[in-house]
Amino acid sequence: MICQDYKKLAEVLVQYSVSLKKGEKVLIEAIDSPEELVHAVIEEVIAVNAVPVIDIKLMRLQRALLMKANEDGIKAIAESELNRMKQMDAWIGIRGAINSKQLVDIPSKKMELYNTHWLKPVHFEERVNNTKWVVLRAPTPSFAQDAKMSTEAFENYYFKVCTGINWERASKAMNPLVDLMNKTDLVQIKGAEVNLSFSIKNIPAVKCDGHYNIPDLEVFTAPVKNSVNGTIKYNAPSSYNGFTFENIKLEFKDGKIINAQANDTERINKIFDSDKGARFVGEFALGLHPLINNPIDDILFDEKINGSFHFTPGGAYENEADNGNRSSVHWDLVCIQTPEYGGGEIYFDGKLIRKNGRFVIKELENLNPENLVC
Repeated sequence: MICQDYKKLAEVLVQYSVSLKKGEKVLIEAIDSPEELVHAVIEEVIAVNAVPVIDIKLMRLQRALLMKANEDGIKAIAESELNRMKQMDAWIGIRGAINSKQLVDIPSKKMELYNTHWLKPVHFEERVNNTKWVVLRAPTPSFAQDAKMSTEAFENYYFKVCTGINWERASKAMNPLVDLMNKTDLVQIKGAEVNLSFSIKNIPAVKCDGHYNIPDLEVFTAPVKNSVNGTIKYNAPSSYNGFTFENIKLEFKDGKIINAQANDTERINKIFDSDKGARFVGEFALGLHPLINNPIDDILFDEKINGSFHFTPGGAYENEADNGNRSSVHWDLVCIQTPEYGGGEIYFDGKLIRKNGRFVIKELENLNPENLVC
């Protein structure tokens, strides 16, 4: 018997996030995920008379594949997966972990092959642009361990965060922020170790209200490609290809990262040297989830942190908020501006709109945490 928490989560994914209709085909791609969660999603897909297609992957085997990969092999796999993705109406990606550091020792050149020839065409281009999709993490013991929580405590937290939001009400509350961002030219962000300025003029703002990620709640756009100037030190850890980066500090001039430092400065610069677009920014977003307050080094949670923003080196979303930047990299790096993390201010065209993580203008007050919690 499937437990009620998984059933409720499956209902959110199938009925709300991808809004499956009768006869539509959905690819359920699960990596190291609990069987019960996948089972619950399959049953919910069948319950709405849609067609489930299952792809079960083990990260340990993915590692073995990537360690020995060559360009021709990666391209062959990508072609097969791309052909399958083109037949899908929707995609549900369940990302579990037995060992979250499984990819940490794969050579950077191998990961570049994967990112460029597999991940980018199958996911960033086909799946993102041509299907209804949602991605989520699975509540595994490894995930709980990375979050520095007991398994029971983490599961309680996980299901509360993923299913404890009235998504329709939250979506409505995000509309004034979308409208304001669409009217804004100059953004300035200030904090103890942040001093950034950039333009978002004429680049659409997009609300994420549970139809792309679970958990969700962010509004994103992109900076005008060459407009970013200043410095930022991110205060949330971030793992990339299995390695956890901390104390990331970036300096921008005319849109480009001209200096990058971290706990492994050589490694982070190799990422930013992956291609010409990796040193430019493809996304700027405000995190809004009222029940996510601290980083756990998982980007699907961390980029939604209440009072945070993320500023993303790499490619922009072509069909949604496009600034023209193209890259195999898209790395959501998070800075939290609540008082516990040093505070900070965000200005739109010279007007203060958020201070220390709280919105301070009337039209955005409904986005403060007390107005979003069920």
